[in-house]
Amino acid sequence: MDIEICPICSRPLGKENISKHHLIPKSRGGKDSELIEIHNICHQKIHSVFTLKELRDEFNTVEKLIEYEEIIKFIKWVSKKAPEFYQRNARMKRKDFL
Repeated sequence: MDIEICPICSRPLGKENISKHHLIPKSRGGKDSELIEIHNICHQKIHSVFTLKELRDEFNTVEKLIEYEEIIKFIKWVSKKAPEFYQRNARMKRKDFL
């Protein structure tokens, strides 16, 4: 049996605190075929860092997401946590989140 790995943080997905992320936000034309399963904490981090427009136009692949400096720092931090670890991320402070 293969263990599923989170494509953002590379930790095992496990069975708790998992969500699906549209690489291109559905509200911006994304399709269900562009869904990836990731940890909730990774999902929240993505949405706390990027606007929906940025996700659509610039950060619409796993590779682009994990190369961004703030996400790199997050991955380094979260990689030391258990796969089921969950904590809310701070909300985006920018007003142009749409």
